[in-house]
Amino acid sequence: MPHLPIPNPRGKVPLLSEFKNAILLAGILNRTLIVPPILDHHAIALGSCPKFRVSAPNDIRVAVWNHVLELLRTGRYVSIADIIDISSLVSSSVVQAIDFRVFASLWCGVKDFDCFNESNEQLALLDRLKQCGSLLSGLNGNVDKCIYAIGEDCRTTVWTYQNGDKDGVLDSFQPDEQLKRKKKVSFVRRRRDVYQTLGPGSAAESATLLAFGSLFTSPYRGSELYIDIHEAPRDQRIQSLIGKIEFLPFVPEIMSAGKEFADKNINAPFLCAQLRLLDGQFKNHWKATFLSLKQKVESLGQSSLPIHIFMMTDLPEGNWTGSYLGDLARDSHHFKLHFLRGEDELVIKTAKKVVAASHGLRFAFVPESMGGLKKHCSSERLPDVLLFIEEAVCSCASLGFVGTVGSTIAESVELMRKFRTCASQSLTAL
Repeated sequence: MPHLPIPNPRGKVPLLSEFKNAILLAGILNRTLIVPPILDHHAIALGSCPKFRVSAPNDIRVAVWNHVLELLRTGRYVSIADIIDISSLVSSSVVQAIDFRVFASLWCGVKDFDCFNESNEQLALLDRLKQCGSLLSGLNGNVDKCIYAIGEDCRTTVWTYQNGDKDGVLDSFQPDEQLKRKKKVSFVRRRRDVYQTLGPGSAAESATLLAFGSLFTSPYRGSELYIDIHEAPRDQRIQSLIGKIEFLPFVPEIMSAGKEFADKNINAPFLCAQLRLLDGQFKNHWKATFLSLKQKVESLGQSSLPIHIFMMTDLPEGNWTGSYLGDLARDSHHFKLHFLRGEDELVIKTAKKVVAASHGLRFAFVPESMGGLKKHCSSERLPDVLLFIEEAVCSCASLGFVGTVGSTIAESVELMRKFRTCASQSLTAL
């Protein structure tokens, strides 16, 4: 059961929330999850569910498939399971999973597509994979007992599970009259039980492959935009799964890197500040974001100077002048700021460890004929793990954490701190 692969976490679509939804639906429908790669920032645009202006699922699937091939061709493919640790879920058989590369190799009849060059043979291979992707994306419609491409999206459907409502009832959030008139929107949103609609006895049951589009959802006006499954009291297996996926940690290589930086580089009690200032809505809320940090800093008092602050922000240091960040940086007597950069030795070392570990290929059988999936290519680039290590550092901040309101990165850090991931982490992975 594939779904839209995960955009880069610096983008607008949350890294973890869609992946958790995919795990949940795979569990409910008792299907094997095809684990996707992390996509480039802004590579795929879903659109706006509240405005009923989104890309059709077929179009999303085709765009994703083509972008994944580009990641493979340029040596930038990173499985989300290389970053997010799902080993406990797979080892306990809570959910079955297969790496996207293994799946594509088997379905498209390609033995080795992990290393590409510009030879005619390799270019022909890319064309073959593109054709295969068109079929699997549902462009040719559903194929009996083979492919069932889901056409429902957030404009028409809110997926539920055993919530007691009659299947197909109207959702509380519908397009308003102004939107209907101005944009000629005629969609009607209905609440559908995902098991009844896509499970045993449904038209999708006999299909080997069940293909979703985006699984992005978010609370909105008293409802959910696409998936409203938060509990399953009548299904203990799924209720247990919901509990297990509440928090999915980073792989040990990343967590250990964060703890190493906190212990060896900062080596003192510190505050973490996550300030998202440049992207989307956040660029309009500098004042409130800085105020939260200033209030937290002032609450710490001056009992132990300097106050150590680990800073993760998308605002380049050259643009700090005239802002509260600039004030902190100038006052070296009272504050000592710490940063991580992509070229730092720790970041590069961790990226190499992540590549060597290849966690994404560990939980699925890789046939000997596809041994090329396990080799590293000369053109392969190191994955960008900076943000993940920064989050791991913030989970260790003993003086507290200040995050940007509305940022999914801040939510991720808060969850890590809630589950005390730093306290349970050793440095053995590095």
